[in-house]
Amino acid sequence: MTNVMTEPLVTSAAAARPAVNSWDEFTTLREVIVGDVTNARLPRMTDISAWMACYPTLTTRELQEVQEGAFPKQVIEETTEDLATLIATLRGEGVRVHQPAAPDHAKHFTSPDWSSEGYLSYCPRDITMVMGNTIVETPSPMRARYFELHGEMRDLFQDYMLRGAGWLSAPKPRLADDLFGLDAEGLPLLNETEPVFDAANVLRVGRDIIYQVSRSGNELGLRWLESVLRLMGDFRLHPVRDVYGYTHIDTTITLLRPGLVLLNPERLNPATVPACFNGWDILWSPPIRDIPSVVKHPLSAPWLGMNLLMVSPDLAIVDSDQPELIRAMEAKGITIAPHKLRHSRVLGGGFHCVTLDTVRDGGLEDYSR
Repeated sequence: MTNVMTEPLVTSAAAARPAVNSWDEFTTLREVIVGDVTNARLPRMTDISAWMACYPTLTTRELQEVQEGAFPKQVIEETTEDLATLIATLRGEGVRVHQPAAPDHAKHFTSPDWSSEGYLSYCPRDITMVMGNTIVETPSPMRARYFELHGEMRDLFQDYMLRGAGWLSAPKPRLADDLFGLDAEGLPLLNETEPVFDAANVLRVGRDIIYQVSRSGNELGLRWLESVLRLMGDFRLHPVRDVYGYTHIDTTITLLRPGLVLLNPERLNPATVPACFNGWDILWSPPIRDIPSVVKHPLSAPWLGMNLLMVSPDLAIVDSDQPELIRAMEAKGITIAPHKLRHSRVLGGGFHCVTLDTVRDGGLEDYSR
């Protein structure tokens, strides 16, 4: 089990809240899961699903330069320190924090169609999302993530369920070779043989749910999510297509507070902003600083610098190496808690990625009005 039992006793107000309650990305945060970088490793890049998830812009020749296996010791140790600092800050703000221990990602596993080792537990938001009072495990297209949630994370989800939360898992995908293909440039892409998507393809804005179609989420995944949302409540689902074709959405759109959204100007323009943001104040991100990497091919592009965590509508945890972004957000009245994730690009996750909020104050609000 995780550190659930080592947390301080909850107040009567907290006890009255549902075990899981998170409908958006910005209302006051009360409870969160933080990732664990222990045992993180790169799977074999001969697996097209790993190539597509980790390095979708690299050619097969460039892929040969990638060092597979465990990440460098420096990366693991310094990231562990940075996550501990993040946890201390969150607890200082009164947030209840869980950090389930990572399983052994070096273990080999086999399906009828393929075999793989694991990947990492650094980014809990990648393959799990919270939709209101329900935990939803998503059908990742990456084979190495098939058993990522087993172990202490699964124990934590079970504990939430026993305290009243809903807990759903999408149909487990087969991930056979016919799910994957190559585009005209010889780079990997997703086909439409079965529903697959990462949770990080999805953003929640109360009633409005945004789903990015990309190499980490296909059209069938969108259809599956649509079918589930019909059962869960009065939601509006907004597909985002032809904006960013590689992987996740949270370096393109970042929700700051009701009526204020941070957008990536290299991927969006006024004509392509999702309709649910009509009437919102748009903060176009200033240029993001390219922070040096200790590896030749980091998992994320520099735009990871706009991947941030809203602790409340007035407080954000932001990469301290992005002063221009910090000043732009402060000009909008947001207090910034600057933090470092020294190897965020190496590991493919910023402050939004490495956290999964399970309890926020918000409800099923209509923020488009």
